Amino acid sequence: MRFNKFRLSFLLVLISLSSFSVAGIFRSDVENIKNPDSTNFVSPFDAANNRCFKCHGQAKYEYTNETLGKTVKALMFTERIIKKSGFYNSNHKNFSCTDCHSEGYTKFPHPGELRMEQKYNCLDCHGGDEKYARYHFEEIDSAYRQSIHFKLEDEGFTCWKCHDPHSYKISVRNKDNLKETIAYDNAICLNCHSDFNHFQLLTDKAEINILEKHDWLPNQTSHFASVRCIECHTKINNKIPVSHLIKPKAEAVKLCNECHSQNSILMASLYKFESKARRRDGFFNGIILNESYVIGANRNAYLNLLSLIIFLAVIGVIAIHILFRIRKNNNTY
Repeated sequence: MRFNKFRLSFLLVLISLSSFSVAGIFRSDVENIKNPDSTNFVSPFDAANNRCFKCHGQAKYEYTNETLGKTVKALMFTERIIKKSGFYNSNHKNFSCTDCHSEGYTKFPHPGELRMEQKYNCLDCHGGDEKYARYHFEEIDSAYRQSIHFKLEDEGFTCWKCHDPHSYKISVRNKDNLKETIAYDNAICLNCHSDFNHFQLLTDKAEINILEKHDWLPNQTSHFASVRCIECHTKINNKIPVSHLIKPKAEAVKLCNECHSQNSILMASLYKFESKARRRDGFFNGIILNESYVIGANRNAYLNLLSLIIFLAVIGVIAIHILFRIRKNNNTY
């Protein structure tokens, strides 16, 4: 019996398809869906806030020097520029500037002693408030106090070093804004870890080259675009939305199988917002229904079995083919 070479080739193609990830075939790259536009938002404190934005909302400001009797133009210190559009797109857009800053700032020039005023932290407003209980601010603070960042508090490290109160914007993570979330969250880390001027405000350590420190990581570009820094540098905590316990660098994740396995840590961090029901069946739910696909983590038992059956079938057909060829050759001689 002669085996049809075309059928053999076809089976070999099936083996190739079943042996390698076909995520690229089924996965749909959903475009980032931006958060609702706040352009038309009108703050109840718009007039009062504009008094501040008049100077702090731009790189250049001017004032009248009553002693000299003339108008003076000056450049605003970069760290004091607060973009109006950014503020009214942030989580704190409903606030008045003087909700957080002293009423003394309504006077210009600002009294010098106001520079010494104590700044609020997250728990000053959000702690112990049932309205914000679902965000678990107390648990976040507890985790942060175990973080290596907490050790820098005496040098001025606060919540605001990562979460600028004038522009901080966080939305519920879902399959539609995942790429945007990754880019946004990583930018928070890189604000210091890739900007030496900011880095020097908190430590006297030598400048760190992020790319060189991660030269062990294969395909850096893909990893940096697909996961957040905190996936590898924090301790997972299922009680809070995002882990705030930054671990020492020696404890950072470096083993491939910690992410690329069926017990992937990404399912408890980056993809924790996905329902367990959607991820339960692995391959198809992980690729077709949502974005939570990780090579090596999303597997389907039925496809594994199908691959094995196809492989054994091909081996069997080859064995039968060889057997008939041997018998035919024996009959010929």
